Amino acid sequence: MDRPDDRPDALLARRYVAIGGRGPEDVVADARGRVLTGVEDGRILRLDGLTDPESVRVETLADTGGRPLGLELLPDDGLLVCDAERGLLRIDLGDGSVRVLADSVAGERLRFCSNVVALSDGSVYLTVSSRRYPLHQWLGDIVEHTGTGRLLRLAPDSDTPEVVLEGLQFANGLAASADESFLVIAETGAYRLTRHWLTGQRAGHSEPFVEDLPGMPDNIWRAGPDGPLWVALAGPRVPPLDLLHRAPDAVRHTAARIAVRAPYRPTGTIGALAVDDEGHVVHHLIARGSPFRMVTGVCEAAGHLVLGSLRERGVALCEPAAPK
Repeated sequence: MDRPDDRPDALLARRYVAIGGRGPEDVVADARGRVLTGVEDGRILRLDGLTDPESVRVETLADTGGRPLGLELLPDDGLLVCDAERGLLRIDLGDGSVRVLADSVAGERLRFCSNVVALSDGSVYLTVSSRRYPLHQWLGDIVEHTGTGRLLRLAPDSDTPEVVLEGLQFANGLAASADESFLVIAETGAYRLTRHWLTGQRAGHSEPFVEDLPGMPDNIWRAGPDGPLWVALAGPRVPPLDLLHRAPDAVRHTAARIAVRAPYRPTGTIGALAVDDEGHVVHHLIARGSPFRMVTGVCEAAGHLVLGSLRERGVALCEPAAPK
């Protein structure tokens, strides 16, 4: 398992594409190089024509009626959506119909579910970022360092998720290894990727996968079993925040109450990591002074690295990572 080196490559933007909606939080690419994303008003959008950014077409596929975050394409023309208000949803991309798969867990309303992955056996895993703070107060959880994030599992043909793992620091992005022997979870509040074993002698156990990241990891995406795990870095490490995380509970709680009332101004330092299934960092890309801020999603599509953001009104198309 590697640490990202101190000499990252440049993350070079080619173009910014307006999509007619705010906050394309996650971005995923389909087999035809089209990008799907969900925006603040509940719509699920598909961007086509990215090979020629002058003629990108934006199509509305569905409306969740909530706030879509993490997405997972299914092989049967379906789309799983983690909706911060409505729970885990399934969208039929053919007719745009929306079905709630799960909206509670252990008698508690399922809110602020963040990312989702579907495995070949029909099971679905999803993360819950915080049990204490809703999406619009996400900064409160980062500041207070609550450790209330969860990993959940929804068995095939079930509508009741089970809690697999608790105590995560703002559980966020989620992806499976190529052989589905383990999951990789982004813990935004701990600057790390965590591995949770699904099979083998260590099944049910978790361990650090990549630690001491240079920024806050968000959504995770991979093109397929041969591709690396792409991890969005929403912002750089903040040394005062690291110090605060070691303060007593009461101090952190008070700081969080202040943070959720103050205007948040994201930094212009953004980045992305690509990691293989051995925990080796394949690419580390960074941009400083970027006008496109708070990168929460990244995928490869149509010869670009495509960036999503919780705050921006479009996506960024960047130079692909150079081969290594």
